[in-house]
Amino acid sequence: MYRPVILAPLDHYLPGFKAGGALRSITNLVDRLSDEFDFRIICADRDLGDAAPYPDIAGRRWVHVGPAQVYYTAPQERTLVSLSRILREVPHHLLYLNSFFSPRFTILPLLARRLGLIPRRPTILAPRGEFSPGALALKRRKKQIHLTASKTTGLLTAVAWQASTEQESADIRSALGPCAADVRVAADLSSPLGPRPPPHGPRAPGAPLRVLFLGRISPMKNLDYALRVLASVRVPVVFSVVGPPEDAAYRADCERLAARLPAHVAVDWRGPVDPSHVARVMAAHDLFFLPTRGENFGHVVAEALGAGTPVLLSDTTPWRGLAAAGVGDDLPLADPSAFAAAIERAAAATPGEAAARRTRVFAHARERQRTSADVEANRMLFTAALGGRQAAAALT
Repeated sequence: MYRPVILAPLDHYLPGFKAGGALRSITNLVDRLSDEFDFRIICADRDLGDAAPYPDIAGRRWVHVGPAQVYYTAPQERTLVSLSRILREVPHHLLYLNSFFSPRFTILPLLARRLGLIPRRPTILAPRGEFSPGALALKRRKKQIHLTASKTTGLLTAVAWQASTEQESADIRSALGPCAADVRVAADLSSPLGPRPPPHGPRAPGAPLRVLFLGRISPMKNLDYALRVLASVRVPVVFSVVGPPEDAAYRADCERLAARLPAHVAVDWRGPVDPSHVARVMAAHDLFFLPTRGENFGHVVAEALGAGTPVLLSDTTPWRGLAAAGVGDDLPLADPSAFAAAIERAAAATPGEAAARRTRVFAHARERQRTSADVEANRMLFTAALGGRQAAAALT
């Protein structure tokens, strides 16, 4: 059966997992649409922050990873000349870029495209929330320089944009102006849920509330804010921090904040966790706390809900109306006392109330996934860019 070839350079892919949401977005997309599209992925030969390449993974050649074919690049291959050669040697119908600010796997392919070093194919760029106000506020000057250069040098000519929500579509248009003439909304795809959530051990009466932060330890995820909130909480809490330290200096700042917490708040630094264990880790906690500065989707939120764990989020994600649904809270970062109050309410719940809430949370996750039209939106994202199957076939 004919399948258009989608060539997707991105920083990290399987078996990596530390890069978080963008990696999960691509793996879920490949799993859902590989019967219709032939995905070829070019990525780094190591996980986020790792000095050594993946063991037992052959680099510098194409290998099958699930339904996709993957080329793992060594550091010396991540130059304009070498990456252009790899891209040029893969016959493809569509170039699919992830992360606007990736220097190796977005900026170099766009530059190669602009200079005519690779065939000019329909191109889709998914910025994965990088144009949200919270994201642009971090390293603002550096990002503004790159935005200006990209807009004025023609790198973004004839690029289509993928937004996960209407809000992200507005963020893209606001940041890029006329360069964002073609923005299409196709939400990230979450992992399928099982028939029931993982087992949860109820919290014993009087025991500390088990609160979880799971994500990259970086300013964007706002762990320092969570620690400051916990400093004002008046109930016993065990706060588990799970995730890779993307920014060592930021991690050190967070450790200093944790050391100053009151005695009734304990912090358990666990490091990264394999994706196969995430559901079990989620289910072992009473509340998932992520005061992120912004998310275009938030796979980790979907995973928490799918584990039956209530969530406490900032109002900078697409996961809104949580209190009305009885599954959590989405609160403004300008009101840290509201976050503290939500934690104290969760601690005050009786075992029966907590169990009923977990049942409600999982049912909400199942209903949201069952009624989703996101797979079709992603399918149409690609077919529209290709101009139909006949047009794509003509490129081979």
